[in-house]
Amino acid sequence: MLIFSTFLSPRLTYIINTIFQGKANCTTDEWTFKNYTGEKINYSPQKFSPEELHIQPHSLLQETSIHIQDIEVFPWHELPVFFRTGGDIPFDFFAASFYLLTRYEEYLSHTKDLYGRYPHTESLAFKNHFLQFPLIDCWYKEIFAPNAPPAFSFIPTYDIDIAYKYLYKPLYKNIAWLLHDFFSGKWASLSTRIKVLRRKIPDPFLQFDYLDKLHATYQLQPVYFFLLAGKQNRYDKNITPFHPAFRKLINRVATQNKTGLHPSWQSSLSTELLAEEIATLQKITGSKPVASRQHYIRMELPATYRSLIKQGMKEDYSMGYGSINGFRASTSNPFLWYDLEKETTTDLYIHPFCFMDANAIFEQKQTPAETLSELIHYSKITAATHGQMLGIWHNHFLTDEPTWQDWKNIYARFLEKQFC
Repeated sequence: MLIFSTFLSPRLTYIINTIFQGKANCTTDEWTFKNYTGEKINYSPQKFSPEELHIQPHSLLQETSIHIQDIEVFPWHELPVFFRTGGDIPFDFFAASFYLLTRYEEYLSHTKDLYGRYPHTESLAFKNHFLQFPLIDCWYKEIFAPNAPPAFSFIPTYDIDIAYKYLYKPLYKNIAWLLHDFFSGKWASLSTRIKVLRRKIPDPFLQFDYLDKLHATYQLQPVYFFLLAGKQNRYDKNITPFHPAFRKLINRVATQNKTGLHPSWQSSLSTELLAEEIATLQKITGSKPVASRQHYIRMELPATYRSLIKQGMKEDYSMGYGSINGFRASTSNPFLWYDLEKETTTDLYIHPFCFMDANAIFEQKQTPAETLSELIHYSKITAATHGQMLGIWHNHFLTDEPTWQDWKNIYARFLEKQFC
């Protein structure tokens, strides 16, 4: 495909390469464009011929500053669009995609949520009711591939915040909880704790054999992220990463699966701690991690991604909200991160997620049945737009305990519906 534009800019080059995955070239030579016989897009104010797709440009991709944009959302082919222009479609597809994909709005002034994050309530997608759709992918399908058949792709990922419920905790903590269960009359909990500590039954959070079987059944390629904070606090509750049993577990998982770092709450504010956690995982597995996902999805643009790049990370899986499910960057496809302040394309691949079990349970307060419906919605929309559905689960919500059994069953039912 050939694209004509009266200007070239880092922003335009980035979005064209991202949208067309390197299968489109851009020219400013009018003669070359007019004589090209293949598919072509005229991205300029003036239409040349009926054979081309004409998209009139908005100013965004010619700018080099970051400022509040005048955005009016309006319907087109039952899809919300913005950056109204003329041409064969009534909006600047490239500029609107760039705005959403780069998370332009997160560079603007905003009030952070209780966890120091960009709040989903301030996003254009939430305010205009398209957060639950990968809007860029929907636009692409409508414009370029309206008759493409669905193709489902699913990547399960797991945050291992707390590997063990009872095992390997400090002695004083186990004694305190035993006494608490006893004096509270929680006999079932007391009995389970004693049996686990005496190695009569497995720790309920150790669901890795179960997950292995699930992945083998449906031929899935999971990604695991381990929390390795050196010190515990209110948010980082993993046992010490130097415990032999924990290190053995990580090695066992890493041998069979793609594994990355789950940077702790503490390291999200400290490059030194981040470097320590990376070094710890490298010592355990024998190879330096190149993938990460922020604990509590605590990230800030551009600082978090710059810090990861500085430490040698190549992939990040944090692009989503820790407060609601949906498509934070309005796509389900991986993409290279564009540093908007430096106006440059980086080599950090972003893998967006659209679902997290903790969001469904604690933030959206759904029932398991409602969550199953939500999962099916995401599977259908990503399949229809040829994206990938990437979800987050936690091992401590996939147990056989009464509180979580229904949630474990919902996950299994979802996979069965998709692959059987």
